Amino acid sequence: MASPTLAERADLSRAARSFLRTESGSAALLLLAAVAALLWANTSETYEQFWTVELSLNLGGAQLALDVRHWVNDGLMVFFFFSVGLELSREVVLGELRGRRALTAPVLAAIGGLTVPALLYLLFAAGGPGANAWGIAISTDTAVMLGVLALVGPRCPDQLRVFLLALAIVDDVGAVTAIALFYTDDLQPRALLLAGLLFAALLGLRFARFWRTPIYVLIGVVMWLAVLESGVHPTVVGVVLGVLVNAYLPRASDMQRAQVLGRSFVADPTPARALAARSGFVEAVSPNERLQAQIQPWSSYVVVPLFVLANAGVVLNAETLSAAVRSPITLGIVAGLVAGKLIGVTTGTWVALRSGVGQVPDTLRWGQLIGGAALSGVGFTVALFITELALDDPALQTQAKVGILAGSLLAGLLGWAIFRFLGDRGGQCSPSDLPVLPPRPWRPVA
Repeated sequence: MASPTLAERADLSRAARSFLRTESGSAALLLLAAVAALLWANTSETYEQFWTVELSLNLGGAQLALDVRHWVNDGLMVFFFFSVGLELSREVVLGELRGRRALTAPVLAAIGGLTVPALLYLLFAAGGPGANAWGIAISTDTAVMLGVLALVGPRCPDQLRVFLLALAIVDDVGAVTAIALFYTDDLQPRALLLAGLLFAALLGLRFARFWRTPIYVLIGVVMWLAVLESGVHPTVVGVVLGVLVNAYLPRASDMQRAQVLGRSFVADPTPARALAARSGFVEAVSPNERLQAQIQPWSSYVVVPLFVLANAGVVLNAETLSAAVRSPITLGIVAGLVAGKLIGVTTGTWVALRSGVGQVPDTLRWGQLIGGAALSGVGFTVALFITELALDDPALQTQAKVGILAGSLLAGLLGWAIFRFLGDRGGQCSPSDLPVLPPRPWRPVA
């Protein structure tokens, strides 16, 4: 029997390819939003005036008042983290992260990419006013990283894209955990207890495989309000909701029902049978994939660029740049994103492969993995997010944002250089005889 071809080994799940295309495409909008924010902040005073306008919702005697920036950061960004949770759930159950060894390598790489940048940051900023802002240096921006990978071209195979996607998802989970544990205001126990009870209700619905969108939306909104009141940052709700949404392969009974309804419509195309056939086709796909198809484009093309527009605006003049060059916060962020990510991700991957507890696709070379590790230092969206939580002083926020912009740019250039000169070198990461998990496509019912 002929051995599997390279294309067969590299076969990716349909959902993974869709995620990669959407995130890569959104990178251009994200960068345009960053440029627009910088131009707006440096040419007009209306930038801060607009984003600090207060908007309030009133229901009876209850009122929820936030400025425009916080409506984006605390509200709309829930959709971004919800998309992350959906993708994590699907990839672990059905996708590229199923199986212990396939999951271990990106997890250890992500752990290295979280701890080493934080330690490097603290070498510069420990004991200073920005010591608690180490979380800024641990973040990887999935959209921009995948966008740069798309520019690398054939030197960057799909297997590496999926490995780095898995790494970025684990990285996002680590960042959300840091937000929940270390960047939380005074806790309100009663609100936190309510959020916990709602989480238990969602967990019960998941195990019962009960899915009705209005029920989940209602529980999710109340849970968001409870977490917002509790002092924990409400974007944590997004990841929790996404992880809890069921992901599964199409079941034989659902496929048979869809086929019967489709044939019934073909035999007699009435409006009622069209609606029934449509319902049957939709229900054959798991709620996880249906929601990804609906939420992810809005998250990637609207929410994240809007977030960057609201937060990336920083006045760049001689005074702010001079302060940033001498700032431990700026230097620590640059060191964490550029050197910390490269060292941490590479070391974590090496430990996973050397010990045998993890594996990566056997066609990858070390030059490609090291280049990907460098690109994981492109931290933007979550880094800006944590900046707003960790630092109250506008001057320190400006220094942090300069560090994020400079560190991300340098990490991107370093990754490009490694791919350009070392991408095809370094030998294969795994022996070719290591087992590779086969794809698990559904088979249509005859």
